[in-house]
Amino acid sequence: MIGLTPEVAFMRIHQLLRARSGEVPGAPAGGAVGADASPLPEAIERNIAAIVALRRQVEQRKTRQDRLADRITALSGSMRFLYLHAAWFGLWILVNFGEHPLWGFDPYPFGLLTMIVSLEAIFLSTFVLISQNKMGEVADARADLDLQIDLLSEYEITRTLRLVDAMARKMGIPEALDPELGALERQTSASDVMDEMANRLKERDRERE
Repeated sequence: MIGLTPEVAFMRIHQLLRARSGEVPGAPAGGAVGADASPLPEAIERNIAAIVALRRQVEQRKTRQDRLADRITALSGSMRFLYLHAAWFGLWILVNFGEHPLWGFDPYPFGLLTMIVSLEAIFLSTFVLISQNKMGEVADARADLDLQIDLLSEYEITRTLRLVDAMARKMGIPEALDPELGALERQTSASDVMDEMANRLKERDRERE
């Protein structure tokens, strides 16, 4: 098993993303990073490159409307957006909070400002929901991929265990008679596991009631 901390993996993914976008000075064309520049093994490099490629494919499939919604969502969730609104509201209140006839275009309780802010909140919430829906679709696709890989891994491990058990029995190894091996060698059904989990959750909810 190759040891790899999450910090090293994240740094490597970030490096590849920057290299592919041309932000790294002297990076090879196409974002390829030489093996000498990376402390990670080749197998991990391939996995990281595959993750980066999948992320780029998701970005390339986005429409202009999706990219616009993402940019507005990112802007509305930044400190710059907060500072801008704080300055805007403060200036608006300062200009209109008084009895000067030239400045009082929206006197207290600032009905015009309230209407503008309400309309802004409606549009911003819509853009945020659009971005969240797209993120949900990507998350569902990744969850399906994870499930497929987990099921494939479970099948491969079960087959390997059966082969090792058969060899152990043929060589007369005592551990081959462990009764627990029989249960481990049975193929696990994902639907059965999900049904059992649902049933136990229902029983727990009934007990709480």
